[in-house]
Amino acid sequence: MSKDRVYSEPGDRIVARQPVVEVHRYRGLTRLNHWITAILLILLLVSGLALFHPSLYGLTALFGGGQTTRWLHPFLGVALVISFTILALQLWKLNLIRREDITWAKNLDAVMKGEEERLPEVGKYNLGQKFIYWSMVFLILLLIATGIPIWYQYFPDVVTTETRRVMLLTHSIAAVLIILVFILHVYAAFWTKGTIRAMTRGTVTGGWAFRHHRKWLRELAGRQRVDPAE
Repeated sequence: MSKDRVYSEPGDRIVARQPVVEVHRYRGLTRLNHWITAILLILLLVSGLALFHPSLYGLTALFGGGQTTRWLHPFLGVALVISFTILALQLWKLNLIRREDITWAKNLDAVMKGEEERLPEVGKYNLGQKFIYWSMVFLILLLIATGIPIWYQYFPDVVTTETRRVMLLTHSIAAVLIILVFILHVYAAFWTKGTIRAMTRGTVTGGWAFRHHRKWLRELAGRQRVDPAE
């Protein structure tokens, strides 16, 4: 097998379990990291919206008031960067763009219609999932890069007042974009039945893997990583 044809990661395996075949998709630590990142992102979105506009100020009550929200928000941002970095470093190779992704994009109408037979076989992630991944990488980097200069309590003299205003505007735009990406991610998880199970149980059915990520499944089967039921 050529070195560039890798669609799986350590922990991925097939288990022969009656009445269905189960495929291990995510290890426990990966799932824990994912949910910690998701919770931090939600807390950041809510606290950020509370500080964004006076009409949303009531949301600060969820964090103990305006002063606490203003203090807590940037620390949550730092925690998110750490958590997401750990997750991103585990998955970046599997999210590189491949030739089949271009064909997948050209048949986007088939994706929306659920006509899987018109799509090319893909690895562990399709182009839509890779879009979510790289969007998160870019936007979180942008948020931390613009967030530090406007963190006035600890970095009051890093930039000028005019630059800080530009940073604040950019930070707000990036926040709106990441909210949209997050909504898309959640919608796709519910829209593709069987996906949420991968991040709760860590497994998917063999049928799900064959339909949505056939190249990944073929690689696992080709390595003869089929285990008896546990």
